[in-house]
Amino acid sequence: MIEHHHVAIIGAGPIGIELAVALKQAGVDYVQFDAGQIGTTIAWYPIQMLFHSSAERLSLAGVPIQEPMQQKPTREEYLAYLRSVVMQFDLKIRTYERVELATRAVDGGFELRTRAVDGEHRWRADNVVLAVGAMHVPKLLNVPGEELPHVHHYFRDPHDYFAKKLLVVGGRNSAVEAAVRCQRAGAHVTLSHRGAEFDPKSVKFWLLPEIRSMIRDDRVHYLPQTCPVEIGPGFVRLVSTATGNEQIVDADFVLAMTGYRQSTPLFSMLGVELEGPDRKPHYDPETMETNVPGVFIAGTAIAGTPAERVSVIVETCHVHVPRIVGAIVGRRVVAADGPVDDSD
Repeated sequence: MIEHHHVAIIGAGPIGIELAVALKQAGVDYVQFDAGQIGTTIAWYPIQMLFHSSAERLSLAGVPIQEPMQQKPTREEYLAYLRSVVMQFDLKIRTYERVELATRAVDGGFELRTRAVDGEHRWRADNVVLAVGAMHVPKLLNVPGEELPHVHHYFRDPHDYFAKKLLVVGGRNSAVEAAVRCQRAGAHVTLSHRGAEFDPKSVKFWLLPEIRSMIRDDRVHYLPQTCPVEIGPGFVRLVSTATGNEQIVDADFVLAMTGYRQSTPLFSMLGVELEGPDRKPHYDPETMETNVPGVFIAGTAIAGTPAERVSVIVETCHVHVPRIVGAIVGRRVVAADGPVDDSD
């Protein structure tokens, strides 16, 4: 059996959830999918990570975040908040159901094929919203040995590296946070950064003085203007980007915090154009509709794969929700005798 809905939301991160609330309040029939649990990308964040944004800027659908210490929420607090919003508005989200195929239907609208634990499902939708984020896959170093089991591209828990020699690769926020927190947890940290200095725009402001003091006091061994060219069992070979000289660093573990890229198959399936070096999806900023009529984009998915620092975050994306709801609810249809506004 093929179910038909007016809107299909693909993705259940913060903005996907906020959009679902708004559509439900507007009386719009919709279905929502996520390949993982709600807030999957946030669940990948390090344990007890503090958000850069304040609680009020991360809140959704008019529901405030009450943080007991009156500070920025942690990963755990925000995931609990997302669960509470879903429960408060009784949202029905089909989690752990991946959209494997999304195509334009010959007779209008879109056809979706999903895969859940109970098998394959098929759907029809008049509109599709891509709220899929932009951090699906790590950007690889593409050096020999990167596939070894002691090389990680996601930082989870500083405890894992206690009393071990850890090489952190990168110079932006994720790398600096990993270096700081792992050193505090008792790891012997070396930080390899291809740049000469840290960019204050790319590192949380409270981490900069911390990493600088650790480097100054030799609690973190800092190797600026270097990058890995080979990873082996217990060592990493680095090359200087300034001189070309090489050096060997001992490492029990390697954290390659070199960024992430967006997965784009759904964009390709639906015919959404990707533009520029960042491969940003093409969309109308007033409606969030892409070049494909009926396909909208929401949340950090608008960023594509940034070559430079990440600038599109949850707090900058709340405005997408009313734009999309307004476009869908207020859409004009063409009747036989001319355009008719069906917003009522």
